[in-house]
Amino acid sequence: MNVTQRDRDLGTAYAMKPPSTRTELTAVGRGTPMGELLRRYWHPIGLAGDAADTPRKIRALGEDLVLFRDRHGRPGLLHARCCHRGTTLYYGKVEEDGIRCCYHGWKFDTEGHCLEQPCEPGGGQFKDKVRQPWYPVMERYGLIFAYLGPAEKKPVLPRYECLEKMDDGEFVEADDSSIGGGGPVIIPCNWLQHFENVVDPYHVPVLHGSFSGPQFTNMMAAMPDVKFEMSPRGVTVRSIRNQEDGKIFYRVTEAALPTLRVVPNPRVAQFARVESIGWTLPVDDTAFRIYVAGRVRQRGDIGRMRSKFNGKFWWEMTEQEHQQFPGDYEAQVGQGAVTLHSEEHFGQSDRGVLMIRRMLADQLDAIAAGHDPIGVSFDTSAPPVEFEAGNFIREV
Repeated sequence: MNVTQRDRDLGTAYAMKPPSTRTELTAVGRGTPMGELLRRYWHPIGLAGDAADTPRKIRALGEDLVLFRDRHGRPGLLHARCCHRGTTLYYGKVEEDGIRCCYHGWKFDTEGHCLEQPCEPGGGQFKDKVRQPWYPVMERYGLIFAYLGPAEKKPVLPRYECLEKMDDGEFVEADDSSIGGGGPVIIPCNWLQHFENVVDPYHVPVLHGSFSGPQFTNMMAAMPDVKFEMSPRGVTVRSIRNQEDGKIFYRVTEAALPTLRVVPNPRVAQFARVESIGWTLPVDDTAFRIYVAGRVRQRGDIGRMRSKFNGKFWWEMTEQEHQQFPGDYEAQVGQGAVTLHSEEHFGQSDRGVLMIRRMLADQLDAIAAGHDPIGVSFDTSAPPVEFEAGNFIREV
């Protein structure tokens, strides 16, 4: 057999080793390393309007929950499974001071205290000894945030300078339709596959430029010179693109713990500080969704940032068009429900992804050693968090 024949016969897929996934980075359930790290932060779990007098199903970090608002205006987030006999509180009835289970009428307030047991003698002589599992919630920026971690480690809910400091005519709007995910509201793959994409600027001129046609602007279609840096919050990406007029288009993107995507408007609608923040909420190990809060001048401005492919929204496209004009959804879901890390081959352009994984691994080590992870604060007087992210024009 000559060398050419031998080379052609070697390296077939049959010779592949069994694949593996870094589950310590991808699994988000209670008790898993990443699940415990993520539970040390606040996460958005709904819009403010989602907490109402009709129970709403919530799935976050692999837990099934129910969100409601009692008649006093207090939002509550309880585990869906009733602590009495296990039916779901999704079918419960919201009353003035809590939610009543449909099965035997046990009623719980927004912090899980059992208020009534109508089938028991005296209306419930042991109601003070049971409590429905619950989580603390707070409202900010049009979103409802929940803390799903250990009570003794609960940090303050951060404020962000870009959502606190308004320019004239601006106000904050929230969006729950997974803007930035490139597809439907619930995206069927692991959260890390999207979070890593935030620090992957090289995919922009390929996937969003030459491959599927310019989805943003011609300025974004040029291949950038990139510098990756660690920050006190996560990973910062600095991209430089030279323009025909001799000036420099300077763009800064940040991925911050726990799951923040601080990405300037890809349509470069203005040259200024970042106008929105997105939170990549892991629904469970194989799905995520994105909540966004941003400064706008008109209702619906955030939704108008949504990309089109060949002139169509993602949900308007045929399967053939999805194949011909793929976007972030196709590229990330195409890695599988949870990607196979053992089969990856990294180049220099993947440095941001490697930095994200190292940062997450370092934080896993930190909490395992009894330390607090980066980006959490217990100081109620702490100033708003400031990001560098934005689109800027600089002179050479």
